[in-house]
Amino acid sequence: MTLAINFPTARTADPSESTVPTVVGARLTVPLLDGRKVGYANLDHAASAPCLDAVRDAVDELLPWYASVHRGAGFASQVCTRVYGQARDTLRRFVGARATDAVVFTRNTTDSLNLLARALPKGTSVVLFDTEHHAALLPWRGPRVQRIETPANADATIAALDTALRACPVGPRLVVLTAASNVTGEVWPIAELAKVARRHGARVVLDAAQLAPHRPVDIRALDVDYVVLSGHKLYAPYGAGALIGRSDWLQAAEPYLVGGGATRQVVDWGDHLGVSWTAVPERHEAGSPNVVGVHALAVACETLSQCWDDIAAHERTLLRRLRQGLAGIPGLRVLELFGPAQDRVGVVSFSVDGLDAGLTAAVLSAEHGIGVRDGAFCAHLATRRLLDRSGADQQRAVRASLGLGSTAEHVDRLVAALRSLAADGPAFTYTQVDGRWVPADDARPLPSFLREVS
Repeated sequence: MTLAINFPTARTADPSESTVPTVVGARLTVPLLDGRKVGYANLDHAASAPCLDAVRDAVDELLPWYASVHRGAGFASQVCTRVYGQARDTLRRFVGARATDAVVFTRNTTDSLNLLARALPKGTSVVLFDTEHHAALLPWRGPRVQRIETPANADATIAALDTALRACPVGPRLVVLTAASNVTGEVWPIAELAKVARRHGARVVLDAAQLAPHRPVDIRALDVDYVVLSGHKLYAPYGAGALIGRSDWLQAAEPYLVGGGATRQVVDWGDHLGVSWTAVPERHEAGSPNVVGVHALAVACETLSQCWDDIAAHERTLLRRLRQGLAGIPGLRVLELFGPAQDRVGVVSFSVDGLDAGLTAAVLSAEHGIGVRDGAFCAHLATRRLLDRSGADQQRAVRASLGLGSTAEHVDRLVAALRSLAADGPAFTYTQVDGRWVPADDARPLPSFLREVS
């Protein structure tokens, strides 16, 4: 029993570019302060990517069949249970997982890393770089956590990890690695760092949230133990993520959440309840499974897997265009961990001398129809250190991030808008409300589905 799933592809807005999967909202228009409407230039893919057309179609196909998973005898329930199980197989293929690896569905990368942190054996030493995103930086607590300040180049990172692992006490060890920086887009030397971890008997968890939408991720080729990822960054914004990797620590741990699905049996022993837990992966998936989100994630992974070469070519062309354009703007400073020669995905963070990052983002949106991110990107330590290293006069940055919905026109519009802003400042007046810059007089109409609640 299967559901037919189609994976359509189409040309991007620029016909000279490669064929890549299309996204919902590609023709979205937004109002500007001067009364015009323009096509929305979504350059905020690193925060949340738009939905693939293939994902929307697959979800629409599933919804009439929506029912409970695992414990229902009805035909629709059997269909959803099969869909849920097939999604595990798809995720396993997507990351090249071993046959014995568990695939645990979660809400997102943050949820996955917190789950793994709760499952660590007692006395586990954890080593990580302090440039990690907060989802990878904060779940690990206690005296056996070592945070390494990121060195200035990739080779020094390897030496720093080796030194840190040598200092670890006897016992289990876990190294936490980012695959690609959400601040700079730079791809870390994952395989080389994993080799260092292996020499010291350490396991490795790879935060692939920023890499998986852009490049293939292979657990076995990289020789890591766990991979975590998020659907909302993989063009499947339906609330699902995954933790994929070795099952022994997860099997030995108490459930991350307790409730239906995680329990094999509950009995009344008078003064307390006796509980036996199910095996992994259900052990850590208590509650009614998000079958729609999981199906969406699986379809996105399957769709991307069919056209990695086209995706890479599309993003590489746009990234080169973006970096060349930004290089010509006076006072603009690009943030980098390891330097311009480092391999990277389509993420560029920068500051502009004399321009507040929040004001820059507000002007780009209100006057040019461009969506970017401003702030410290939930990587406060990394962003502030890189701003200081660049000589910026700011404590926050602007981030432009490319993806399947990006076009050459979006890139050119951003570069032109930044050049104009750096030279002449905003064309309208802005004020701060609750710490955010907004137009002082904003009469732009909201979409009709937004209704005021009385």
